[in-house]
Amino acid sequence: MTEEHIELARHALGLDGHRKQSYRNRFVTGPGGSDHPAWLAMVEAGDAKKRDGSTLPFGGDDMFWLTRQGAEKALRKGERLCPKDFPA
Repeated sequence: MTEEHIELARHALGLDGHRKQSYRNRFVTGPGGSDHPAWLAMVEAGDAKKRDGSTLPFGGDDMFWLTRQGAEKALRKGERLCPKDFPA
């Protein structure tokens, strides 16, 4: 995971340097968005999953969320994942 990927993953998890536990797991961006290629690379690496926004009846951007593997790569010392989003 690149530094850019880690920062995007931290944003998706709601980890801002003040929180010690994630509270969400989502990121919305679409084709043409500056973050979209990075998220596609994370999906390819198995660090994230994607829901294609074009498949929705009303359209929209893609939604991405992290796999446990990807989320763990984004954690800093002393941080943890929300057990509701990432059950044991």
